[in-house]
Amino acid sequence: MQSKLLFASKKYISYQIQHGFTLIETIVGIIVLSIVFTIFTSFIYPLSKQSAEQVHQIRAAELGQSMINEILGRAFDENSDMAGGITRCGESGVICSTTFVDIAETRVTYDDVDDYDAINFDDTILDSLGNDISTQYIGFSMNVDVINDANYDGSGTGNNSTAKLITVTVRTPQEFDFVFSIYKANF
Repeated sequence: MQSKLLFASKKYISYQIQHGFTLIETIVGIIVLSIVFTIFTSFIYPLSKQSAEQVHQIRAAELGQSMINEILGRAFDENSDMAGGITRCGESGVICSTTFVDIAETRVTYDDVDDYDAINFDDTILDSLGNDISTQYIGFSMNVDVINDANYDGSGTGNNSTAKLITVTVRTPQEFDFVFSIYKANF
């Protein structure tokens, strides 16, 4: 009887040992897992890039809109009344200026729409008080174009006393350009 028990326990032990993983099975499992992880990573990585794009779009819209608001708060022309329309260039003998950018002015002293035509992509991003806000917009750049556009067709034609087309372009760190345009009329 003891010999049968001894034989049965040996059989049980050998049965347990035979159900383990071999080295080849382990290596094949690691290879299959690495292939699966590579596939999952290739699907997830573009999604993380797209989520960053959405944040950049919001930041670009925020920066572009704040610049538009700042520009619209300025006078139409250097020779117009800065208080809001009592004296307008092009009327009553007041001639509209023919030069856009006043060389002596800085961002803090910009007083009319034309002055903003000097802002380009290489400039440091400043707020309306002239403070550097580049650390809040790392990788962003901005360009402002102002043209006389009396015909409201975007071509820059017509007299210089009717309307000006203001175009603000904000470039994100991913090199996407967001363009904001608005007209400032002489009234």
